Amino acid sequence: MKIKVIINIFLLAVMHMAVRADDGHDLWLRKINASPLKVVGAGKSQKMAIAMEELNSRWLGEADATVTLTIRPDKQIKPDGYRLTANSVQATTESGILYGVYELLRLQQTRQHVRSRVSNPSYQNRLLNHWDNLDGSVERGYAGRSIFWKGKDNVAVTEADRSLWAGYARACASIGLNGSVLNNVNASPEVLSTANLKRVKAISDVLRPYGIRTFLSVNFSSPKLLGGLKTSDPLDPTVARWWAGKIKEIYTLVPDFGGFVVKANSEGQPGPQDFGRTHAEGANMLADALKPWDGIVMWRAFVYSSTDKDRARQAYSEFMPLDGKFRDNVIIQVKNGPIDFQPREPFSPLFGAMKKTSMMNELQITQEYLGHSKQLVFLSTMWEECLKSDTYQEGRGSTVARCTNGSIFGNKYTAIAGVANTGLDSNWTGHDFAQANWYAFGRLAWNDTLSSAQIADEWLRLTFGSNDQNEINAGKDELWNTEFLKPVKEMMLSSRETAVNYSMPLGLHHIFAANHHYGPGPWYAPTGVRPDWTPPYYHQADTMGIGFDRTRSGSNAVRQYHQPLTSQFEDLNTCPEIYLLWFHHLPWSYKMRSGRTLWDELCFRYDQGVQQVREYQKIWDKSRNYVDQERFLRVQSKLKQQARDAQVWKDGCLLYFQQFSRRPIPYEIERPVYDLSFLESVNPLYIIRSADNEKEIIPNHY
Repeated sequence: MKIKVIINIFLLAVMHMAVRADDGHDLWLRKINASPLKVVGAGKSQKMAIAMEELNSRWLGEADATVTLTIRPDKQIKPDGYRLTANSVQATTESGILYGVYELLRLQQTRQHVRSRVSNPSYQNRLLNHWDNLDGSVERGYAGRSIFWKGKDNVAVTEADRSLWAGYARACASIGLNGSVLNNVNASPEVLSTANLKRVKAISDVLRPYGIRTFLSVNFSSPKLLGGLKTSDPLDPTVARWWAGKIKEIYTLVPDFGGFVVKANSEGQPGPQDFGRTHAEGANMLADALKPWDGIVMWRAFVYSSTDKDRARQAYSEFMPLDGKFRDNVIIQVKNGPIDFQPREPFSPLFGAMKKTSMMNELQITQEYLGHSKQLVFLSTMWEECLKSDTYQEGRGSTVARCTNGSIFGNKYTAIAGVANTGLDSNWTGHDFAQANWYAFGRLAWNDTLSSAQIADEWLRLTFGSNDQNEINAGKDELWNTEFLKPVKEMMLSSRETAVNYSMPLGLHHIFAANHHYGPGPWYAPTGVRPDWTPPYYHQADTMGIGFDRTRSGSNAVRQYHQPLTSQFEDLNTCPEIYLLWFHHLPWSYKMRSGRTLWDELCFRYDQGVQQVREYQKIWDKSRNYVDQERFLRVQSKLKQQARDAQVWKDGCLLYFQQFSRRPIPYEIERPVYDLSFLESVNPLYIIRSADNEKEIIPNHY
């Protein structure tokens, strides 16, 4: 026994010394020692050359094996799909070959058996939405400046640009993504200028060999603001002609251009309602102009009015009456929840409503509401929760995934989008573990039935595991599985629930500090600010209780869901406790299923979140021998900050709500370390940044 322990310690020491520094730039595609092989039937196109290069540089199968790549018709295989065996990839398109090659290599590198099977994507269009601005800034970006844009007057393309874009495209293709929206949904009309369209062409030329089509977000008032017309009314023939001409210009430069994303009549953005027209009339005008080119319009349903008594009802109320009035190449793009990418929301009721209109899910990869790139939060579990939620639209089994992937209504076009978290940081995403969210989105976009556990396992093996057969034979692989893979995967899978616990448990939502959405701000309600831009609008805390009443006696938002969900959410005996305060305003003394009062349960949840992050610090510290020093120290530093973040969240929220509950914090719970008056007088983010000797202070306003 002693000898085995000594050997294990020696192996750990050797492994630690052998691990090289890693800046994270290679993502889950790190260099490996490949075995030689022969590739048959590769062809001479750029796309096939990439597939061949990937096989030659990453093959971990039998040395000197032969791999056959075949393109031929097969009714079982969709355009991007493939048929796979241990030594062959068959597809109907070159893109299918490329995706199949990446899957074959992934299976090898993650120690999975390669069995004969057909794999088709769940969605035709699997997109990253980049909220990048032409000046190079990124809205809700936490990983540096834009990888696409440098400034309004800086449109020259360099070899460094092309190399960066190729690395990005390769990463996207490796997880099955096939589209990129290059600019912010709060779009500048200038993106459609000839100079910027030439840059779009340059980007597209790099992305195309990896199967990535480019899309653009457009400003609905572009005909007036860019084209000099007197109006942007969608029913004005001169406006329709302007769009048709501009679209022709785009397709002349980018023949495989995908289409437009439009944010209209939302948060000050222009739209058809400015001219007394409907969303359908606005979307259809663009759809008709794109139709000859096989382009699509992704029309966002993120709308809300300052006069509606419940913001959660707005999108359904505005779009449901238009069901069946949109062209077939219009897809309504809906955020996963009815508010705004909150740490936890029930699914948007629009997913179980519109039967005659294509719907698509918009998920947020960048962590706007989940700790930016400072906190470790694996988002796959949140997306899995949404996709597998049953809407009961066509009876039991009508999940959000099936309502959007065409399997229920046979939609002509299907899509799913993720708001990207990429930037110029060397590791692309700011936080090394934020890379897992990019990876997870791509995997779920390809297969919306995958489990988060499988995705986390894959990402960890690809990103941190060894592909050296000698190390595997020496027994290090077994140690790595036990000492690194298992605990770190469990940390990832619990991390979203942890973030919910220390920020907004039991259905609380949108109680962030102003503007930047980082840190707590349940007290924020300055005079003159729209009520629905303030946290008290959502938590409704008073001496009687806490929570937003969305039952029939409140806003009646429950009526937007199908039965049995309406009754389930409305009944306190059946409402899931994770949504309790989303649908109900309850007294502080309300008895929870745990036997605790609502107030005590809140206290325990907040404290549990803090304790969980502290446990993550211990788990990561134990992983030191399995991670290169560079990434180990970066993640360790981030976890320290997350622990401080969690403490600020807990103290700020409990001390603020205690003013209304007038109840003591349970004895078992650790005491607060901050004073409420201090947290209310400063930006909570400033506390954390100051602790790290950083100077960034973000204004405390919306």
